[in-house]
Amino acid sequence: MTRISIQRHYAAMQPLVKLGEEIRARGHLDAKLADLILMRCSQINGCAFCLDMHSKDARAAGETEQRLYLLSAWRETRLYSEAEQAALAFAEELTELPSHESVSDALYERLHQHFDDAAVIDLTLLVGLINTWNRLNIAVRTEGGHYKPAAH
Repeated sequence: MTRISIQRHYAAMQPLVKLGEEIRARGHLDAKLADLILMRCSQINGCAFCLDMHSKDARAAGETEQRLYLLSAWRETRLYSEAEQAALAFAEELTELPSHESVSDALYERLHQHFDDAAVIDLTLLVGLINTWNRLNIAVRTEGGHYKPAAH
């Protein structure tokens, strides 16, 4: 069965592209942190296209291979700052939503130790955005492995 081509319907996705650009332009989130969040959510969701894209973009922006390789086990290494760890925990809970009790007060307080309200809003929008992209790419089975950095 042939699935929908995202490229043929890319105009319909421009609000998503614009939101991503706006989040980054506001500068509330460090660019490397944003790349880690995009990667981690895509790992959880199993989106090959997004993993390909965001790993290449992260490397092009100076992220180390070691941090990308160990991202799925971030709790078991000291390669990530406390702020990054808080953001990754938050992103995981928002992506998995194991219950309506997700994002405990303790996690929220931990996040607020490192990020102000504007950054928390942008982090939440970024997680929602990548989850939408993951679902779109998984639904239409966009193939990973062909992305070139700075080509989007």
